[in-house]
Amino acid sequence: MEPALSIIICAHNPRRDYLDKVLSALKHQILSFEQWELLLVDNASDQILASEVDLTWHPQSRHIREDQLGLTPARLRGIKEALAETLIFVDDDTVLDADYLEVSLQISKDFPFLGAWGGQIRPEFEVTPPEWTKPYWQYLAIREFDRDKWSNLIHQYETTPCGAGMCVRRTVAEKYANLTSCDPKRLGLGRKGQKLFSGEDSDLALIACDIGLGTGQFVALNLTHLIPAKRLDEAYILKLLEGMAYSHTILKSLRSDIPTLPKFSWRGKFWEQYRLLKMNPRERRLHKAYNQGRINAIQEILDSQAN
Repeated sequence: MEPALSIIICAHNPRRDYLDKVLSALKHQILSFEQWELLLVDNASDQILASEVDLTWHPQSRHIREDQLGLTPARLRGIKEALAETLIFVDDDTVLDADYLEVSLQISKDFPFLGAWGGQIRPEFEVTPPEWTKPYWQYLAIREFDRDKWSNLIHQYETTPCGAGMCVRRTVAEKYANLTSCDPKRLGLGRKGQKLFSGEDSDLALIACDIGLGTGQFVALNLTHLIPAKRLDEAYILKLLEGMAYSHTILKSLRSDIPTLPKFSWRGKFWEQYRLLKMNPRERRLHKAYNQGRINAIQEILDSQAN
C-alpha cells in the first residue's frame, strides 16, 4: 500500500541541532507512520547524512543523495523518488506542529480543486531580533494570518504558499519537474550553497494555477521556522534582498511578465531621491540592494534576448 503523503526534507550541510528538532517533530506527528513516508535528500553535504542521521525510527524512510548542488535539483530528486499523491516539502529548519500532516491530508481531501497549499509560519529566533529587522521578516519566510484563503489566480500572491511546509499534488509536482529539468533558468532558482536565490517555491506553487487548480493557505496548518542569529545580520539581509529581487524578477520573465529597466522622468528622479533622503543609512543600503538585484536580473534578461 502506497503512503498518502511523502515528506521531503532537502538539506545541504544542515545545522544538526535544527535538523534534530525537525525530525523529532515528525517523529511525534499524530498521523500514523503507515500513512506517510519520509525522504531525506542530502544535497551535496560535506558529510554524508546517511552515515550521521538515524531514520530507522520510521518504517517508510529513505536517505537519498543528490550531488548536484542547489535546492531546486534536490527538490526535483525528491519529486522523482516520492511515492505518494501529495508531497510536503519540509526545510531542515522548520518544525511542524504535531497535527500538521493530519491537517494536510484532510485538506487534500476537502479541497480537491487546490494543487498547492501551506499554512502559518511562526518564527523562533535564536537571539532577540533587533527592532530594525521587523519590516524585513516577511523575507525570512514568516507568515501569520487569521483566515483561510484560496484562489486560482496566478497573480494572487496572498494565497501562494511558502516553500517551508508547502503541500503539492503529484500532478503539480510532475508538471513542474518536467518543465524545470530542461530549463536552466528554472534550475537556477532557489538556494545554491551560499547564494540566496529564491522563487523556486513560488514557481512550483503557481504550476497549480497553470493546470487549472488553485493555491491556498490555511490557519490550521502551523509550523515554526528556526532562525539563527546570523540571519539577523545586516550583511545577510542585504544579500537576501538582492538575491530575492533577482530571483523573482527572473521568475516573472519565465512567466511571460517581461520586466524593463526603470526610466524616470525628472519628477520621478526627484521623488526617488526624496525617498532616499528620508531613509536612514541602513534603509538606503537595503533599498539599494533590492533594486540592484532587480536591475541585475533585468540586464541579464535583456542580454539573453539580444543574443
